Amino acid sequence: MDGLGVGHPVRRIGLTGGIGSGKSTVARLLVDAGAVLVDTDAIARSIAAPGGAALASLVVTFGAEILAADGGLDRDRMRALVFADAGAKARLEAVLHPVIGAEALHQALAAGVRPVVFDVPLLTESRHWRQRVDRVLVIDCSQATQVERVLQRPGWSEDVVRSVIAQQAPRAARRAIADAVIFNDGLSIEALAFEVQALWTLWNNQPH
Repeated sequence: MDGLGVGHPVRRIGLTGGIGSGKSTVARLLVDAGAVLVDTDAIARSIAAPGGAALASLVVTFGAEILAADGGLDRDRMRALVFADAGAKARLEAVLHPVIGAEALHQALAAGVRPVVFDVPLLTESRHWRQRVDRVLVIDCSQATQVERVLQRPGWSEDVVRSVIAQQAPRAARRAIADAVIFNDGLSIEALAFEVQALWTLWNNQPH
């Protein structure tokens, strides 16, 4: 990566994992360890909020019926549309991804020399993201564990959870691009934190 010389401890880490894998928990642990987090899901929400940078393009692409009462994107309606129509998913990504990528890189530059963790759910599917980071960390767990965890969130049914899992990259594909995998199935938060800290220490003491 530009600006990361030989032996420099700074890393641009791509963090990914399926829904319910515990990726968000690992992101918080990496922040506790000293990383700056660039959360692409949070960016996606902000640019589709009322007045957001992508909202006008979304309305042009899908029509005003995708708007919620507050004037932002109705995410439930959009999710249902994407599940029902593969073409809608491609059109949505064509609007959102360039804006998300630009804002993510802007936030990374603002971090200066501090290590940056890019939380990217679709990292496996995007060759562009793989080229932007030095290391890829995948958080993995069984599908049964994914379903069990997500069902604890409000508003999710098992059918919807399984639909989301089916549309995400297969576990084997995520593991295939990983520089490290944490298998977060049955780990206590203390054990997970230990694994994250060990990996953080290793990567910040390796030559680039």
